[in-house]
Amino acid sequence: MKIDGVFSGGGVKAYALIGALQSFHEHELVFERVAGTSAGAILAALIAAEYHTDEIGELIQDLDIQKLLDPPKLSSIIPISKWFFLYFRMGLYKGDKLEKWLHRHLAIKNIYTFKDLKYDSLKVVVSDISLGKLVIIPDDLERIYGMNPAYFPVSKAVRMSAGYPYFFVPKQLPGKSKRKSLIVDGGLLSNFPLWIFENERKEKIRPVLGVKLSAYPEQQKPRKIKNALDMFHALFSTMLQAHDTRYISTSQRNNILFIPVGHVAAMNFNLDEEKKEKLIQIGNERATQFLKNWP
Repeated sequence: MKIDGVFSGGGVKAYALIGALQSFHEHELVFERVAGTSAGAILAALIAAEYHTDEIGELIQDLDIQKLLDPPKLSSIIPISKWFFLYFRMGLYKGDKLEKWLHRHLAIKNIYTFKDLKYDSLKVVVSDISLGKLVIIPDDLERIYGMNPAYFPVSKAVRMSAGYPYFFVPKQLPGKSKRKSLIVDGGLLSNFPLWIFENERKEKIRPVLGVKLSAYPEQQKPRKIKNALDMFHALFSTMLQAHDTRYISTSQRNNILFIPVGHVAAMNFNLDEEKKEKLIQIGNERATQFLKNWP
């Protein structure tokens, strides 16, 4: 059956998406269009590039995430300088290695820009913090920035969507004015853009399956806030989830696969193989159970 898919962000929790993808393949679900934010955008881009499920699993499992972390060279010589870069460049890591990794593997499938993909097959969500706007690439490039979406690099779009604030240096996009926009992780404004394939009349062309790396909102436990750091984390997490939680509460829950992986920190890049396999297993089991009653 042909469907559309939407994948949430979640950092390293995205290993669970591999397990879910394996189950979708076993149930003969074929994605016509895909969309995602952050880690979900990485998976969506690989699907749109027509990577097979097994190929995606191998790519992600063989990836050494630590090698994608690229702090400025001065930081390795003078460690304390990383805080200087955090303040003035607004990120600890450049993110260039992540973009090059994406470029290299998309190029294997002859995918460089959005014109190389099937029309309307991929939508990537990013946050423009200069304009205060949620931006969908490639849809909004012409309207907001005056850019031809056909020639925009897919790897750059996905890298921007995965630009976790303060962790990766924000990307810049030239716009219609002289001032450039700072672009960060799409999850800042919509970590789970399930609404993205609705038309103006709120209709759907085909079934839309959403995969969210969290428990159902009503099942999430209240946060313990004991100090200013806890409060900052709670504020940031609430901001990430507020828009999507409201939408989920008013939409059909039956179209969303919730994978409870709250026990894993999104930026924990030191996961061992056992924990990775456990995440994959959780994703597969939850998806298999979910698909017994879907669509």
